[in-house]
Amino acid sequence: MSTAVEEHVETSASGKAGIPMMTITVRIRRYNPEVDAAPHWVDYQVTADPTARILDSLHKIKWEQDGSLTFRRSCAHGVCGSDAMRINGKNRLACKALVKDLNPTSAITVEPIQGLPVLKDLVVDMEPFFQAYRDVKPFLIAHGNEPTRERIQSQKDRDRFDDTTKCILCAACTTSCPVFWTDGQYFGPAAIVNAHRFIFDSRDDGANERLEILNDREGVWRCRTTFNCTEACPRGIQITQAIAEVKRALITRRVI
Repeated sequence: MSTAVEEHVETSASGKAGIPMMTITVRIRRYNPEVDAAPHWVDYQVTADPTARILDSLHKIKWEQDGSLTFRRSCAHGVCGSDAMRINGKNRLACKALVKDLNPTSAITVEPIQGLPVLKDLVVDMEPFFQAYRDVKPFLIAHGNEPTRERIQSQKDRDRFDDTTKCILCAACTTSCPVFWTDGQYFGPAAIVNAHRFIFDSRDDGANERLEILNDREGVWRCRTTFNCTEACPRGIQITQAIAEVKRALITRRVI
């Protein structure tokens, strides 16, 4: 057998860097409103590299076993946030969740994120989530004449809201919140995070307007500080801290 053929055989039996491949069970919560009366679980056997992502296994299932499986994905690198789903009971991005970190000796469960209507399989209706995002006016509001040069900002002022600029709108935080599950009117952590990003921006003139929006009974005061959102965030944003800072700004009427 030639060296090239030997290398091919070894690669087929092993994953990256010679790591043995393994057969895993991926248990997916399926639902097709056109034919199903209720959601149900379906098991799939997949050969996977332990260092591979759950997204890779979902691709294998869709491309090789069941083309009807429906889920969202785009960049596959943890930037777009479109493949947020509930994996082994926790909100994660499928493109960042590795097989080896999910106890692959047992069935790995995959289901849609909670609190939003399921359209099909792992795809949920994101419109309520994005409506809350739009409601907090997540854009720069500047009064007065159009500037003749850049709006200069010090590094210290930029650092003040740096953490909340990292949000990728995956909805993992909002759909991990028990208040959001039970109260369809609550703005949710992601909307508050994106309001924070502009409330504390020294170039913005709309802080008071956003604070009044979040002072609503379904705004920041509905937060119960369970830290689910912070734990679920794939970008490591200190969400609970950001919500606390917005609450403090409402009480003191000071944005510092």
